[in-house]
Amino acid sequence: MNVLVLNSGSSTLKFQLVRTDAERMRENTDLKLARGEFERIGGEAVYSFRAGDRPAVRGTVAARDHRAALDFLITWMAGPDSGVDLDTVGSIEAVGHRVAHGGERFRASVRIDDEVQRGIEDFIDLAPLHNPSNLKGIAAARSVLGAGVPQVAVFDTAFHQTLPERAHLYAIPYQLYRRHRVRRYGFHGTSYRYVSWRYRQLTGRTREQTRIIALHLGNGCSACAIDGGNSVDTSMGFTPLEGLVMGTRSGDLDPAILDYVANKEGLALNEVERLLNTQSGLLGVSGLTNDMRELLAEAEEHDDRRAKLAIELFAYRVRKYVGAYLAAMGGADAIVFTGGIGENAAPVRARILDRLDWLGIALDAEKNGRTTHGVEGRVDAAASRVEVWVIPTDEELLIARDTVRVISGLETRY
Repeated sequence: MNVLVLNSGSSTLKFQLVRTDAERMRENTDLKLARGEFERIGGEAVYSFRAGDRPAVRGTVAARDHRAALDFLITWMAGPDSGVDLDTVGSIEAVGHRVAHGGERFRASVRIDDEVQRGIEDFIDLAPLHNPSNLKGIAAARSVLGAGVPQVAVFDTAFHQTLPERAHLYAIPYQLYRRHRVRRYGFHGTSYRYVSWRYRQLTGRTREQTRIIALHLGNGCSACAIDGGNSVDTSMGFTPLEGLVMGTRSGDLDPAILDYVANKEGLALNEVERLLNTQSGLLGVSGLTNDMRELLAEAEEHDDRRAKLAIELFAYRVRKYVGAYLAAMGGADAIVFTGGIGENAAPVRARILDRLDWLGIALDAEKNGRTTHGVEGRVDAAASRVEVWVIPTDEELLIARDTVRVISGLETRY
């Protein structure tokens, strides 16, 4: 089955075209036929497409909305020069969508119909920056491909539905949970499902034997405690703002800061919230950038104090969560790094695990620094009692597989 995987942002559209089915899933022989993205949708959009191992094709196109961008993409893939040539590989048979928030209602991936679409709309209040964009992608796919092509929603929050009450409830009046479902939901669940599955593939452990701390570190960052294959705690909460220091998000802070800053700066509360989401984190502390690569370069080449401070604050916050989750689970068999920073920034991994040798966690400097950059591998020292892995995430593959499972009536295990 050829599955088009879409990840829709407010002005972006990322995609992969994946061929998979039950047999390919069993044998890990899924084929990635094409991938790419649009940026700046709403005007002169910039695109980058790649078919198989061919060089990327880049350009611009007038795309007033996601529908126009998707229409251009399908036209390109159907063309003889794309390297995809839908006439040869077969038509798009299904679409899988990454959807940020499914609340407590959507505990697993589901086929999209009018009722599911209304359900996604119902959670816009919980994910105002994400769910509306996800709905744009769903509407675009239906418009361009027709109602006859099935669509499946894969929710970032679904993996965390196993959080026990002690982990997902806030210590606020309980009626706020009952009335408004104010609780911790967690995100990056699709990524955590993939890396925990891949960890089992690499180690031969069963789901029930999987006891790891997974760290998804990119522009958005979170930590997840996975015990018995289930999410039992995670750092993101009611929204993706809670938890670790991120590219532009503050992470954990005293909630009284909102009102204090609003009064001092003459801002509305929604403006303070926007500041915490878009002007804080690495960008806010450094005053330079939200890109960890640039901060590492500034720290090393120019000894920039605030760049060094942002990196240290980032690593310190992650290290605190690692310690907390080791305590919550009574230990772990492995720590798994994923995401753009987790997969590629060896100095950051070293800073995070620094001073944890008393817990039996030790890195191999050679493996961490030279041989494991954006590829799978173990980076712990021989004497380490806890394995340390780098496992690049592949959310698009998992979404494609879930799409096939849902449409085919196969079990989708979380």
